[in-house]
Amino acid sequence: MIGDRRDAFLRLIGVKPVIMGVLNVTPDSFSDGGRFQSPGAALAQAKKLVADGADIIDVGAESTRPGSTPVPLEEEWRRLEPLLKPLLAEVAAPFSIDTTKAEIARRAIALGVAVINDVWGLQRDPAMADVAAETGAALVIMHNRETIDRDLDIQSDLWRFFDRSLELADRAGVLRARILLDPGVGFGKTRAQNLRALALIGRLRAAFDLPILIGVSRKRLMSEPSGGAGVDEELAGTLAANLAARARGASVFRVHDAAGHAAAFAVFEAIARAG
Repeated sequence: MIGDRRDAFLRLIGVKPVIMGVLNVTPDSFSDGGRFQSPGAALAQAKKLVADGADIIDVGAESTRPGSTPVPLEEEWRRLEPLLKPLLAEVAAPFSIDTTKAEIARRAIALGVAVINDVWGLQRDPAMADVAAETGAALVIMHNRETIDRDLDIQSDLWRFFDRSLELADRAGVLRARILLDPGVGFGKTRAQNLRALALIGRLRAAFDLPILIGVSRKRLMSEPSGGAGVDEELAGTLAANLAARARGASVFRVHDAAGHAAAFAVFEAIARAG
């Protein structure tokens, strides 16, 4: 089953902008914490995301926002297990697991999850690369930093981080054809560095010859350029950033608002085809 769902996801890359719908089952997510913790609520939201245009659902049970409190492995699994079974049984779309723990990834994949989304890019849990290789799951490697360094050359740091992560993946036997890179907007970076990371998407894609995933949805950075701070400003900023990222070659977009992005990408792609 993992092969079918994984390959369905990977086949879309390069064909269309791939929408990854966010399903947080945490009590403390920055945008929707606590709303989808019950199996019924999680299932309804997953179905809505797919109906709205999501191609894959990203499920996370531990907040990964900077400054969040770590969750013990068994608590993370306690949140996930009763939700994953009905989700995988009743929603045909592929699922990814947003976790930094190799054992959580292994258990989720055993139930049918097809993609590992690791916000520490194989550099936090030393077993994560082996789990990706052994299970055959697709893998998102995200750039991250423990602290913000305002003097940092973010391009050099991105390249250095991904070189290390890909070395770990190669050593474990993860196939390059199953890897995506995420520049980690909002993680360990200043506002200027986040914007620079987005501007570098084309170079990043060319340098590593791998698809790029972007996760900017509802992040405060997206409303700052306009001076706004409300939901409408965040959505407008998110759409603008993702369209700019698409223009630079990004392939997958992790978003809360699938319908808005499906509509925006339809217009964008129609214009691109006409040109």
